[in-house]
Amino acid sequence: MTETITHEAVVKTIDVERVCVTILQSSACSGCAARKMCNSAEAKEKDVEVSAQNASSFHVGERVLLEGRLSDGRKAALIAYGLPLVLLLPVLFIVMALTGSEVQGALWSLATVAAYYLIVFLFFRKRLQQNFSFRIKSSINN
Repeated sequence: MTETITHEAVVKTIDVERVCVTILQSSACSGCAARKMCNSAEAKEKDVEVSAQNASSFHVGERVLLEGRLSDGRKAALIAYGLPLVLLLPVLFIVMALTGSEVQGALWSLATVAAYYLIVFLFFRKRLQQNFSFRIKSSINN
């Protein structure tokens, strides 16, 4: 059985085959008794588009439960943080060894990471959107 990630969300807009939902992300505050009184900056809203063949069965304002695979989260973290780090460090040390300049090493490292993110955005965005997706598991009764 695959491990899953679940989030409560509220339907924001509905298209023909897509449902846009808003997820309220909060950190460890969810179990705190004082969470209603707290103005923590750690809670934020995220809009997510979800493919749904039965999109017309939902309505705006409806609370739903989203589900995603935990393995997708791990892959996303690797693509977003791991691979850029693997690029940044060798470039930093190679440029510093060749030029003797920490500033040039830092600039080339940052330029390499920026190029990586630009390539991912321009050429792999569609493929990543297809591979990393949530699905609406069920409606949550109010």
